[in-house]
Amino acid sequence: MANFDLNNYELGADRLKRFWADPNNSDARIVTINHTTPADRSVSTWVLEARLYLSAGDQANDLPKTTGWAFEIDGGGGANRTSALENGESSAIFRCLANYIYPGTKERPSREEMQKVERGITPKPAVRNYEAEASKLKDVDGLRWLYAQAKGEGASPEVLERLAEIAGSFSAEGEDSGNRGSVSRSQDSGTA
Repeated sequence: MANFDLNNYELGADRLKRFWADPNNSDARIVTINHTTPADRSVSTWVLEARLYLSAGDQANDLPKTTGWAFEIDGGGGANRTSALENGESSAIFRCLANYIYPGTKERPSREEMQKVERGITPKPAVRNYEAEASKLKDVDGLRWLYAQAKGEGASPEVLERLAEIAGSFSAEGEDSGNRGSVSRSQDSGTA
């Protein structure tokens, strides 16, 4: 259970309305940039940056007045069930405005940020596909190294057995010989 009251936090959309209602911001623009990497996507995460420019000249010279960053995870609660990318973009914009002169009317974080805290969702590392990695290796030493990594990372007995079978198809010299005599799984220790 959260130790905060969501009623103490302004909606990000209200912060954005206050920003655009200010006549000093008539030439402003907010640009969002998707910084998501393949590694981020492997854990269903989006990473976004919002940049606030107060004039066209600032934007042309890439001189943001402030920035805001956010991440969201696909499939979480609320908007992230279907629209994590869009939600991340909004969150980055709201943080950008808070970093400028538009913090919340009650508390600095937006209500949406605090709802994310309340959900407590953290990205999980991608599940490693040891068999796919093994299929790219060309010698028994590489397969032994992969087997040791898989075992150390808690791979299932089935995965370890399959790696031992793949390694068994290589000769001790590392050439594919078609025989299964070069690597064997120890019956008592469970190692290749």
